[in-house]
Amino acid sequence: MYINREISWLEFDRRVLEQAAREDLPLLERLKFLAISASNLDEFYQVRVGGLRLIQQSGQALPDAAGQTPAEQLESICTRAKEIMQRQYELMNTLLLPLMREAGIAPIPLQDLNEAQLSSLGTLFMQQVAPLLTPLALEEERAITLPNLSLALGVELAGQEADKSRLAVVALPEALPRRVHAACLEEDGYVLLEDLAAHFIGMLFEGERILHCTPLRVTRNGDVAVQEEEGVDFAWEMSKVLVARKFSDCVRMELPEGVDDAFALKLAQKVGAEEETIYHLPGYLRLADFGRMAEEPGHERLKVVPWEPNPPADVDPSLSMFDNISRGDILINTPFESYEPVVRLAEEAAEDPDVLAIKQLLYRTANNSRFISALCRAAERGKQVTALVELKARFDEGHNLAQAEQLQRAGVQVIYGVKGFKTHAKAMLIVRRENGVLRRYCHIGTGNYNESTARIYGDLSLLTCEEAMGADISQFFNCVTGLTQMRRFRKLYPSPAFMKERLLELVQAETQRARRGETACILAKMNSLNDPDMMNALEEASRAGVELRLNVRGICCWVPSTEEGLRHTRIVSIVDRYLEHARILCFHNGGDELVFITSADWMSRNLDRRVELLTPVENKRLANRVVEILRACMRDNVQSSVILPDGSSKPIAPDPNELPFRMQEYLQQQARKRAHSLEKNSRTILVPHKPKRSPTA
Repeated sequence: MYINREISWLEFDRRVLEQAAREDLPLLERLKFLAISASNLDEFYQVRVGGLRLIQQSGQALPDAAGQTPAEQLESICTRAKEIMQRQYELMNTLLLPLMREAGIAPIPLQDLNEAQLSSLGTLFMQQVAPLLTPLALEEERAITLPNLSLALGVELAGQEADKSRLAVVALPEALPRRVHAACLEEDGYVLLEDLAAHFIGMLFEGERILHCTPLRVTRNGDVAVQEEEGVDFAWEMSKVLVARKFSDCVRMELPEGVDDAFALKLAQKVGAEEETIYHLPGYLRLADFGRMAEEPGHERLKVVPWEPNPPADVDPSLSMFDNISRGDILINTPFESYEPVVRLAEEAAEDPDVLAIKQLLYRTANNSRFISALCRAAERGKQVTALVELKARFDEGHNLAQAEQLQRAGVQVIYGVKGFKTHAKAMLIVRRENGVLRRYCHIGTGNYNESTARIYGDLSLLTCEEAMGADISQFFNCVTGLTQMRRFRKLYPSPAFMKERLLELVQAETQRARRGETACILAKMNSLNDPDMMNALEEASRAGVELRLNVRGICCWVPSTEEGLRHTRIVSIVDRYLEHARILCFHNGGDELVFITSADWMSRNLDRRVELLTPVENKRLANRVVEILRACMRDNVQSSVILPDGSSKPIAPDPNELPFRMQEYLQQQARKRAHSLEKNSRTILVPHKPKRSPTA
C-alpha cells in the first residue's frame, strides 16, 4: 500500500511537534522540538510545495505512486500543513508561552513597558537598529524581492490625497538579533526585533502618517536545479542557482492574525504571493528562532541534562589513529561515542610525513571545519590531496562553494561531484608508506564529515585498514573522480551501479527462505523509504512471511497491503534527543547474518540518482553491535511511534507488565559501560608499572 510522500513528510513533522506537548520534558527541550517542526515546515514549503507548483505550472498531471495528481497533492498537503501550523500555535500560545513567562524568558510586549523604558528603547532603536534599516517603496515600476524566510515589516502610508496611500517594506537584517536585550529591561528581559521596529517605524518616515504596519515573511521556491551541461563552469552555474533562489516564485506569505484584509492583499500583490498562499498566523512569525535558546548558555534548569560523548572503547588515546586501526577494525556510534577519533585521523594524516595521499568526499561540513583545515595543511605540506565537494547539497551550496575555494587556494585538487548525480557517500582514504609498502586506511560512515552535527546526529563510522576494503575504496574514488565505468567491487556496493541490485537480491533471498518455511528476517534502519522497487520487494516479502522490522525515521511511503503482511511487519519511527540518521541493515541469511552500514536511504533518488555506498560489517564483534542497535530500535516504547496502515502514526507506550525502554538512553549507557571498562582495564594494566610516590611527593 503506497502512501503519498508529502503526507508522510508532514506526518513525521507532526511527530516531532508532539514532543513539544510532553510535560515530562524541560521547557527549552519542548521549545526546541517546536522550533525543529517549524524549520522542517519551512523546508517543506521551499522544496516540496515549490516543486509541486512548478510541476503544476508545466501542465503535467501524472499521478504519484499513491495515485494523486500534483493539483490533488497541493490541495491535500496545504490542508495538512495548515493543521500542523494550527497545532504549533496552539502549543506555543497555550502551553509554552505561559511557562516561558513563569521562567522569565518570554518576549515582553511593548505595551507592558512604561514611558521611561520606551524612551530608552527608542534611543536604542535609533542608535543600533535604524542605521541598518532601508525602507523600500513598493511601486509599480520598481521590482522588490524580499529575502527568503527573513522577517520584514510591511507599511502602508497615508497619501497626500484622502483616498490614496502608498506601500513600503522594511527588511529586518539577519545581522540583528531577533531577541533584543536592553539595560532598561529585567535581567533576562527582551523584546522582539519586529515589535521594536514596528513601534518606532515612524522615525523612518518622518512627516508621514502610518496607516498599517505588520511583520511579514515570504517563502520562495527552493527547488531550483543547476544546468549540468558539457563545458560549463559548474561552480559558476551553482552560484547562478543561489541567485535564482532569491528571485524565485513566492509559495507562502505569512502575516499575524488581525492584519487588515485589504492591506494584506496589497502586500501579497507586491511581493508576488497569490491569495491562496497567504497564511494569517495567531502569534509570532518564524517560530524556529525560539529554539536557539536551548542551544545558548544559561537557564540550565530548563534544559535536559546533557549526555557527554564517551571515548570509544576500541580507541587507545595514547596511540596514533594509525596504530589504533592497525590493531583491528573500529566502529564508532556517535554521538554516544566521541567523533574525535575520526577528526584525529584526518589531522594526524595531515601532519604525518609517511602519509602520501588523502582523498575525501565532502557533502556537508561544519563552519570552521577541522577536516577542511586538515586537508589544507596536508596539501601545503606537499601531500597529494583530493577532495570531492558536492555543490548540490541543498541549502549548503554557498557554504560548500566557499569551502571549495579555500581548499583550492591551499593546493587541494577539488572535484565538483559527478555530472547528473549527487555524491552523497561518506568516505575518506589515506595512503601511508609503512616499511617500504603502501597501506590504505579508510573511514566509511553514514553521516557527514561535520564535527558539529556529530554531537547531535546518530551515525556510525567504520575505520579499517583491511586490504580488500582499501582496494575497493581506491577503486571507488577512481570511479567518481576519473568518471571511469564502475566494475564489480570486492566488498562494496555503490549506487547507482550495484546497490539496488544487491538490496533486491537480499530481500528476495529472505522471501525465498520464508516460502520454504525457513526463518527469514530483515532488520533495517533508515531515514526514508519511497523507492517503488524496494517497496514492491518488501510487499512480496511481507506476504511470504518474512519478519520485517523497519525503523524509518521520516518519510515512509509503504505499509503492507494484506493482513498477512501486516502480521509480519512492524514499522516504527523514533524521535528523541538526537536526530536518528544512521542507515543500517541486517539480513538473517539462514542464521549467518549479513550486516551493512550505508549512506543511502531506500529512496529512488539515493538508489538511482546518487553516488552512495553500501558497506558490509564483517567483523563479528562489530556486526553484533550494529544488530544490537537495530534490536534496540524495535524495543523502544518511550520515544517511538508505530506507522499505521493509513500512513498516520501512533506513539508506543509500555504495556502494564513491560518496563520502559528508551533506545537512545540505552545506547548512551552501553557506550558509557564500554568506556568505563576500557578505563578500568587500562588502570589494571598500568598500576603495577607506576613508580611509587614518596611520602613527601
